[in-house]
Amino acid sequence: MRSEVITFRTGNRPVVRDITAEAARFVESEADGLLNVFVPHATAGLAIIETGAGSDEDLLAAIDELLPTQDKWRHRHGSKGHGRDHVLPAWIPPFASLPVIDGRIAFGTWQSICLVDTNGDNPERQVRFTFLPG
Repeated sequence: MRSEVITFRTGNRPVVRDITAEAARFVESEADGLLNVFVPHATAGLAIIETGAGSDEDLLAAIDELLPTQDKWRHRHGSKGHGRDHVLPAWIPPFASLPVIDGRIAFGTWQSICLVDTNGDNPERQVRFTFLPG
């Protein structure tokens, strides 16, 4: 098993950050196996979605609709509505596993790995890439 942690700057507002290029670089020297991607944070997740055609903005809009930033949350530290950030990983999990064939992630058409971070209180996120040889 091989593992590496990469830090990403996500800023101070909700963001869907495409991390596909970094994941592809991590496995490019490997053969067949499994790539696991994990976000070790209680307020971020990973989504496999199409990017660049509006889906990233649609995902953020859906999160705002499903998990609004109101003061209704019991978890109240941090900025207004921060409790929703702690509920986010129940809908957008902090992990993803993807097959790797001959050093390439075996995506479907238009799929990308995206870091989903709605927590503007933490502008940097770590992502752990782990490769398990087949």
